[in-house]
Amino acid sequence: MAAASGIRIGLLAGLLSLVLAGCGINNVPTLQERANAAWGEVQNQYQRRADLIPNLVETVKGYAQQEREVLTEVTEARAKAASVKVDASTITDPAKFKEFQDAQNQLSGALGRLLVTVERYPDLKSNQNFLALQSQLEGTENRIAVARRDYIQTVQAYNTELRTIPGRWIAAILYPDAKPMEVFTATQGSDRPPQVKF
Repeated sequence: MAAASGIRIGLLAGLLSLVLAGCGINNVPTLQERANAAWGEVQNQYQRRADLIPNLVETVKGYAQQEREVLTEVTEARAKAASVKVDASTITDPAKFKEFQDAQNQLSGALGRLLVTVERYPDLKSNQNFLALQSQLEGTENRIAVARRDYIQTVQAYNTELRTIPGRWIAAILYPDAKPMEVFTATQGSDRPPQVKF
C-alpha cells in the first residue's frame, strides 16, 4: 500500500511539473537570460572595436601628421566610450543605457570622420597594415549591427512576456524584480540621407 501511495505521489509530482513547465513558469528567467547573453555579445563586439582603434590610429598617424584633430577626436571618443561603466543593471536603466549608446554613437561618428580623412592619403590607403585594420574594423561594425539586432529581438521577446498574460502574472508573483529592458534607438539625424559633396 505504501509503495502504491509513493508511486501515485511520484506520478502526481511528475504531472504537476509538466503542467507548470507547460504553463510558462520558466519563460521570464529563460528570456531574461537570452537577453543578458545577447547584451554580452553587444558588449563583446564594442570591446573588439575599441581594441582595434589604437592600432588604426597609430597606422594613420604615421601618414597623416596634419590630421591630429581627427586622431585626437577618435582617441578621446574611445576613452569616453571605455569610461562608461556597464553592468547588468544598464539594460534596465534608461539613463545608463542612453549614456552607453551615446558614447558608442560618438565613437562611431569619430571613426567615420577618420575613415573619410584617410581618402586624402593614397599611400595610406595602399598600406597593408591599414587595409587589414580597416577590413577588421568594417567586419566588427557588421558584427556590432548583428549583435544589436539579436539583442533587440531577445529584449522584445522578454519585454512582451512581462507585459502579456500569463507572463505578467507569473512575473508579478515569482519574479517581482524583473523589469523591462532597454533597446537601442536610431542615432539622431539618421533618418536624413547624408549630404554628398564633390
